[in-house]
Amino acid sequence: MNLCKGNSQLEQQILQVNPLLEAFGNAQTVMNDNSSRFGKYIQLRFQNNTVRGAKLSEYLLEKSRVVQQDTGERNFHIFYYMFAGLSSEQKEMYGLLDPSLYRYISKWFGTEDVSQRWKQKYQEVCNALDMVGFQEQEQVDMQAILAGVLSLGNVTFEPQERDGSLKVSEGSQGWLKAAAGQFGVQEDELLKCLVCTMSVTRGEQIQRFHTQQQAEDARDSIAKVAYGRVFGWIVCKINELLAENVDPEVELREIGILDIFGFENFAVNRFEQLCINLANEQLQHFFNHHIFQMEQDAYRVEELPWETITFSNNEPVLNLLLAKPLGLLSLLDEQSAFPQATDKTFVDKLNSSFKGNLHYQPGRGRVLGFSIIHYAGKVQYTAGGFLEKNRDTLPANVRGLFINSVTPLLSLLFTGNHYLQNGDTDASYENQAFPDGAHGEDVFCQPTLRALYKAQQPEAARCCRQPDVAAAGKEKQFSLQPVCVCFSNPVFVMLLQLRYNGLLETIRIRRDGFSWRPSFEEFAERYLKAPECSQLDIVRETTLVNRDGQGVKVLL
Repeated sequence: MNLCKGNSQLEQQILQVNPLLEAFGNAQTVMNDNSSRFGKYIQLRFQNNTVRGAKLSEYLLEKSRVVQQDTGERNFHIFYYMFAGLSSEQKEMYGLLDPSLYRYISKWFGTEDVSQRWKQKYQEVCNALDMVGFQEQEQVDMQAILAGVLSLGNVTFEPQERDGSLKVSEGSQGWLKAAAGQFGVQEDELLKCLVCTMSVTRGEQIQRFHTQQQAEDARDSIAKVAYGRVFGWIVCKINELLAENVDPEVELREIGILDIFGFENFAVNRFEQLCINLANEQLQHFFNHHIFQMEQDAYRVEELPWETITFSNNEPVLNLLLAKPLGLLSLLDEQSAFPQATDKTFVDKLNSSFKGNLHYQPGRGRVLGFSIIHYAGKVQYTAGGFLEKNRDTLPANVRGLFINSVTPLLSLLFTGNHYLQNGDTDASYENQAFPDGAHGEDVFCQPTLRALYKAQQPEAARCCRQPDVAAAGKEKQFSLQPVCVCFSNPVFVMLLQLRYNGLLETIRIRRDGFSWRPSFEEFAERYLKAPECSQLDIVRETTLVNRDGQGVKVLL
């Protein structure tokens, strides 16, 4: 875009997209203070060297971060930016209190210096929203929904004395009232979505009360889905506003850039890391075969032997993960279809199915989990929450509740499937069913998160970035886990990226063959320009000719 040397409003809008999406889709992790927690593909479209439009696609937002973060990690940036940037009057309007009170973000809020930086970031987000074209009321509704997500996270439950059913604990009734107001719904209707499920069987309405765990899962599911739909709405609005305004008969040239999570190996690895590492396994497989095929083609053209060059084939790992019907993810879907299944029964199924597999190891000790030997190394996964995250279910009556919200944006997000994110339940799924009616009549069936993630895999080129070690040292005030000791050595961090990106394997393949490949002209000019040539006697003159008949005279 810089080479276009233009300064149109469209170009300025496109430039504002990245900081806007980073605020809502990036977060601090133990590896990176500004880590993308979603995959982003942006297509820049040009005509006559002028930008004519752009289109965004996003892949698998890490919604679980909304309700849970590991030690040393934060929620999505926008929550912290809001508290730092909103005035006292605005916070009162949105019903926001001291940030340390909110369970979803209270683990580590930041120093005064950090708050000042977040305040500046919040202003940048507001400027970006204005520049891209979001209306003032849309921005107000959006922040009200985010405030509702935070308030909802503080709702806790306790059993009723008379019948054992659940009620909202006395200390969190104020949070329920606040969340209902911020969402623009009735408090008693929101409570019903949390503590019970209503279903209709043979014309009779049946009310089933949730257990403590089910109520907490419902609370967190509502928070994740609300945030996910806001994020999807932002992407959708950006695409509407940046759509090209050209003759459809005119061909546009395009540059596509993919920003997707790299291979991850944390102290604790969960379902999200498995999905991320699967994407990188597939990219690694694509690049290995691509590079290897290029090697073979180059040697074949030059009539050189290439049989001695080997490359590491990660197909066995992909088969372990993706094979049907007995791959790890197929077994995960199978277990997710039955409400009686637990994370333990899932792991037991894996242990029995993959006994003896060289790329699978059962978990050790008391932690429920397993290990996969990936192309980049061994990763130990904690299995807790795998089934619930894969199901990604939403209480059946929540959609109807939010459609009737007096907050226009929230009602819009649940009216149709325009802003459907990552498998959220929607009307388009109502006629589908789990096998044997496994989930009953009260929960819409939907594609699992695993199925959607597999369907969204792109093909792409790769790069790595310099680790922001200095920034990490300034902000992080927690004890680094042993796995993160490498932050003291930037070279080691870059080495990990090279290994995780598969570039070391590519270098090995190239090095085992003919690693230096100058053009014919470069090869000849090397001798003509060498400083030593002027000091040597000319022995003879010769002509180098390539396969195309090009010749260059060389003095020897």
